[in-house]
Amino acid sequence: MSKLRTRRLPAALLACLLGVWGVSGAQAGCRDDIPDARRIGAGEFCVLGFCLYRAELWAAQPPAVPTASETPFALSLTYERSVSGERIVSTGLDEMQRLAPHPIAEATLTTWQQDMRRAFGDVSRGDELCGVYLPGHGARFYTNGKVSTEVRDPAFAQAFFGIWLDARTRAPTLRKQLLGGP
Repeated sequence: MSKLRTRRLPAALLACLLGVWGVSGAQAGCRDDIPDARRIGAGEFCVLGFCLYRAELWAAQPPAVPTASETPFALSLTYERSVSGERIVSTGLDEMQRLAPHPIAEATLTTWQQDMRRAFGDVSRGDELCGVYLPGHGARFYTNGKVSTEVRDPAFAQAFFGIWLDARTRAPTLRKQLLGGP
């Protein structure tokens, strides 16, 4: 009997360790793109009492001007509810258009829509989507710790991350929390 317990204990321990590594590995994937990353802030996005996701902003230092930052950062969203990829894309594009200083050309919107479709599929509770802002280059996106796509368009990256970090965001409390406020 003691041999049986000895064999089960390491297997159980291994399963626990793999589970822990799987969770932290998913989050670390996008943070690995940011040298000396530390969590700047975090908060939840809730509408009418229903929380959709928990967001975390990771960077070496807080972005000075978040939508035109020279500081690379990672924005991680861990979902509390299932959402279709199409809903994520359409809502994102709507917000990017709303925040744009000038109307976005139809050809640009079509390209951005295709880029976002490559980046975002359907999500379920516990799934993590993470975007990395790469100043002057664009953005890289991860789904559950694995690269889903890279968009080499600085204008797209600024518009996309502006959804959360622009002063005119629809979620000003979340923005404040992400940037390290209470």
